[in-house]
Amino acid sequence: MALVELRQLRYFVAVAEELNFGRAAERLLIAGPSLSQQIKSLERDLGVRLFDRDRRSVALTPAGSALLPQARTLLEQAEELRRRAAQISGSEPVRFGYVNWLPPNLTALTSAVAQVHIDPWIAPSHAQAARVADGSLDLAACWVPARDLDRLDLDARLIGADRLHAVATRDCGGDVRAEDTAVLVDDDSTYWASWNLYAEQLARDTGVRIEHISDGGITGPAFFDHVRRSRRPLINSPKGVSNPLPPDLVACPVVAPRIYWTWSLVRRRGEVRPAVLAAVEALSDGIGGLPVLHGPGAWSPDPEPAGQ
Repeated sequence: MALVELRQLRYFVAVAEELNFGRAAERLLIAGPSLSQQIKSLERDLGVRLFDRDRRSVALTPAGSALLPQARTLLEQAEELRRRAAQISGSEPVRFGYVNWLPPNLTALTSAVAQVHIDPWIAPSHAQAARVADGSLDLAACWVPARDLDRLDLDARLIGADRLHAVATRDCGGDVRAEDTAVLVDDDSTYWASWNLYAEQLARDTGVRIEHISDGGITGPAFFDHVRRSRRPLINSPKGVSNPLPPDLVACPVVAPRIYWTWSLVRRRGEVRPAVLAAVEALSDGIGGLPVLHGPGAWSPDPEPAGQ
């Protein structure tokens, strides 16, 4: 079958609704002979006769009656596609910031509702939250304590979580209890503000020991040096989850409890722009409260911003 044009389907529907070529031509703002030729071309391409017509009347054939609902559906789908494309092309870009984690399939999830532009400036969680508050970003995936949400006038939805492990100089022999590990807190409370808050709450709630440092060694080679000097396995931060371990170090699962770092989608309170709100819904749809965080033996920062 030759390619059927949407234009021809519109002509078919108009004639079927009017059952008069003259009135259909006036409705379509085209000449009568041209309409007749287009219908004949459509019938030829489809291989069926759509209308029985003579000088006095026009009637749908059985084939025409059967194909009419499908033609209408195709036209409605084409119009919806046009509206969606116009919505996307006409919407303001949604500026999206992150720390080191992005929602899986971010582009696929949001492409139908918004133009999401991922900001190239990767910054700590508290910095990205502040940028959302001051309007530099529209959305950010970061960790933000509830007190900062209120202070910065932000809302957040829980959209992801990383299970953290410990790193040690020797085989842990399986799982290691949280109380037998340590966590680093850096004296640079400006850059490491979010991590320090998280680590301090983790220590209070689980018995993890705090070790103070002043060299920024929360991640990377400096972190591995701290592991070698520490008497306890050290909790690895989410920024270091993907760092390859040196051959002399091992990763140890942490239990009693399992430790999670949470990621939230942060936006300004009172946001009204449809593209931003649609992106939020698309990225948080189906996430729920991440049940893994609420099972027995799990720990995550409290309170969580899920559902706000």
